[in-house]
Amino acid sequence: MNRTCIFNSSRYSIGALVISGLLVGQVVPAFAQVQSDSEVSSPGTSAFSTELDSSSRESLRQVEDDPYVLGPGDVVRFDIFNVPELTNSDSGSRLVSDSLYTVSVDGTLNLPWIGRVSVRGLNLDQADRVVEARYTEFILDPVVTLTVFTPRPVRIAVVGEVNRPGAYTTGAGGTPDSAEPVVTEMRTVIQAIQTAGGITQLADIRSIEVRRPQLNGSEQVIPIDFFALLDDGNQGQNLLLRDGDTVFIPTATALNPETAQALADANFSPTTVGIDVVGEVGTPGRVEIKPNSTLNQAILAAGGFDDPRADTGEVALIRLNPDGTVTNRRIPVDLAAGINEETNPALRNNDVIIVSRTGVTRNADFLELVGSAAGAILNPILGVIGIVDLFNGN
Repeated sequence: MNRTCIFNSSRYSIGALVISGLLVGQVVPAFAQVQSDSEVSSPGTSAFSTELDSSSRESLRQVEDDPYVLGPGDVVRFDIFNVPELTNSDSGSRLVSDSLYTVSVDGTLNLPWIGRVSVRGLNLDQADRVVEARYTEFILDPVVTLTVFTPRPVRIAVVGEVNRPGAYTTGAGGTPDSAEPVVTEMRTVIQAIQTAGGITQLADIRSIEVRRPQLNGSEQVIPIDFFALLDDGNQGQNLLLRDGDTVFIPTATALNPETAQALADANFSPTTVGIDVVGEVGTPGRVEIKPNSTLNQAILAAGGFDDPRADTGEVALIRLNPDGTVTNRRIPVDLAAGINEETNPALRNNDVIIVSRTGVTRNADFLELVGSAAGAILNPILGVIGIVDLFNGN
């Protein structure tokens, strides 16, 4: 579509019409070669050190089902086709920073000639149209392009079944004394969950919600099914996050073996969980195992049962619950069983497994202890008897 950018002569004097004629003379060569973002002066000369590369800027514009929405703090680059007086399109004679504008706290851009334009809550295409409408007062059929140069800091809350629930801030806008941890990259749901320490073993990844505030005060709830992502690679489930989003991970009611294994292998799960295995095993102590590993796997990771001392019939599982209570269960052991809650449950971080001794071993240990104690008592007495015998000539 050939749209010619010339000044609206009805608003200008003869001098303005001369400028208009000069601009018209530049239209033809401009159509022959339109400068791309990569053709401006090097970003290294800019005062901004956190600018997006061209592919990242394009990705923010092209996600049609979830476009990037502008808000306070965004730094955008402003271009009008073939109007070098307003942009840097005169082959680099102006710095890149001359075309950069920050969305102010009230959600407006303060642009040359037209002043403040509200862009808060608009995606990039919508903002282009709004700005173009304002420039029609000065330019005939303007072509405006806004691109995100530096995204604003994004504040996200991650709650539910994650290891470190709370509020997080991404980007350079955070301060060292901020109550919210500042992270470098947190654009997607998976990145937010990873930042929050990964999911717990109780997470229901089929029913994750992204709760997104709307400009009218309401809340949009977007369902996320991460199992679809793990099962068939559905990238649509890894939603791009916006400032103010809350990611909620609910608690699962049941966990089958296939789901447990898929969760353990997923990159939004912690790498390992710590389990304490004490008692009659090969190497008692702390073992690091994959999330959703089972009781049997933890015992084997600790060297297996110490035969013949270990009671291999059952073990004790001690668990500190989220509500502060402690669960102490006696679990019959079946090393051939798959994951199940009765004989081979999935473990959680900081679970404790106690492997007791057999009855025979306890009796033998008791007799050994009694023998050691008796020896300690009798040795001084036997020494005294030996001295008496010496004086009696025995």
